Amino acid sequence: MQDAFGGILNIFLIAVFLIIVEGILAVTVSYTKAFKMKNYVIASIEQYEGSGCFPTNEAGAAPVSDTACVQRIRKYAKHIAYSPANLKCWDDYTNVEGLFCYGEVKDDGSLKGQNTATNKYYRVITQVDISFPLVNRIMGLRFFQVSGDTRLIVLNTD
Repeated sequence: MQDAFGGILNIFLIAVFLIIVEGILAVTVSYTKAFKMKNYVIASIEQYEGSGCFPTNEAGAAPVSDTACVQRIRKYAKHIAYSPANLKCWDDYTNVEGLFCYGEVKDDGSLKGQNTATNKYYRVITQVDISFPLVNRIMGLRFFQVSGDTRLIVLNTD
């Protein structure tokens, strides 16, 4: 009888170990997806120089988010199977179709010398998708966000 309980304990410990290892691997894969998505969004914003990558609102109309830049980002997200379940943006950031959040940071002139152009860069945030209910409740989701900044984008006002 004592050997039977020892066998059950061993099987239980092996099962717990495998669950922990699989959880770590799942978080690693999810983090990699979020990191790749952040890099792709930043590259797209820099390629389009911020034009058309964000929803625009024309005088009270519905937000227009079906631009070439957003379609490109959406296609890449589908390609890498990136779909965060619950993307929460910070206070001054805007959620774009549940894929990423962005915030615009204007330059005060210290980033690229004094000129007449408007300088700004964008901060992009993506969400690591974790589907472990206990981890979500204990640690919170903001801990598992990946953020990055674009290069300085110069918009001529002339």
